[in-house]
This record gives sequence, structure tokens and C-alpha cells, in this order.
Amino acid sequence: MSRTLFVIFVTVLVIACAPRPALSGTELQAKDAPDFTLTDGLSGNAVSLSSLRGRVVVLSFLYTRCPDTCPITAAKFRAAQNTLGTDAANFVAVSVDPDGDTPAAVRAFSDRHELREGWRYLIGTRAQLQVVWAKYGVGAFSSATDSSVAHNDAIFVIDPKGRERELVHSDIAVSSLVSDVRVLMNER
Repeated sequence: MSRTLFVIFVTVLVIACAPRPALSGTELQAKDAPDFTLTDGLSGNAVSLSSLRGRVVVLSFLYTRCPDTCPITAAKFRAAQNTLGTDAANFVAVSVDPDGDTPAAVRAFSDRHELREGWRYLIGTRAQLQVVWAKYGVGAFSSATDSSVAHNDAIFVIDPKGRERELVHSDIAVSSLVSDVRVLMNER
């Protein structure tokens, strides 16, 4: 074996055996993310999760009238987009409030949080949304006394091949979210 061929072989071997950078959240089994189709409250177009393959998807469950975790999540998404650029990943919210998350409310929420490019806020009927919530283990319970919705703050990070790779929450540091998106962007 020539010296050049040996060097190439060793280099490829070292790269192949190098440990993969760890993700900051709970790593998932890299199974296909459950697909669904809902309506983008901003454009009015139907959007399937599977149509977003080819880019990392950061999938959250929000509502526009939320007083606490949803604005925090939206701010982190905007900060991550500012660092990564809007073409790096699709940031997607699925509504947990089919009654309050109207197209007008979605536009106002998105404007307030400066989210547009690379951002989708998906809405639907209660029956449509309940199917998605069940697929992702998200609980969403409307209050009988006010307009609040109790829900968990699960955020799924899905790789460009459409596989669930990581579960994080609204307390994730923006730098960790950015790092995780970059790791998954660079996997092929």
C-alpha cells in the first residue's frame, strides 16, 4: 500500500470512529417523527411535517395567549434563527389552543416575536390537533374559568431525514439549541 493511500485510509478511519458530538437534551431513538398535516396560520397553506425534510425541524407546542413558556420558547427560536440564519432550520409551532389560535392571533403572535422566515405556526380543529398531541405525548387542557391552556413545553428536534433526535424544553439555552441544530445539520 502506498504511503498516500495509507494516510487516506487512516484519516477516513479516524473520522469514521470519532465520537459524534452529544446533543444537549434527551436523545431519542432516531425513529421517524410521526407525520401530520395541519394549516399554517400565517399562509393558510396545508403543511405536512414530512414536507419539511431536508432541514432540521424544531417542533414545539404553543398557544398565542400563553403568559409564560410560549413567549420564552418563541424568543429562543428567534434568537436561534438570528444566530443560524433563517435557512438553517424550520421552527414549527403546533397550536394547543384551537379556539384561540386563529389566523389573526397567529399573525399577531408571530409579529410580536419577530418570527417569519423559517417559521410555521400550525393550526387546526380540536380533533385534528388532538391526533398530533397524542402522537407526540403532549397534554393540552383548557381551563374552564379563563383562557389559559395547561400544556407541557416539549420541543422535539428532528433531523433532516425526518427522525426524532432530541427532546428539549423551554429552559434550553439558546447556545445549546443552536449547537444541536448545527450538529444535526452536519450529519448526512
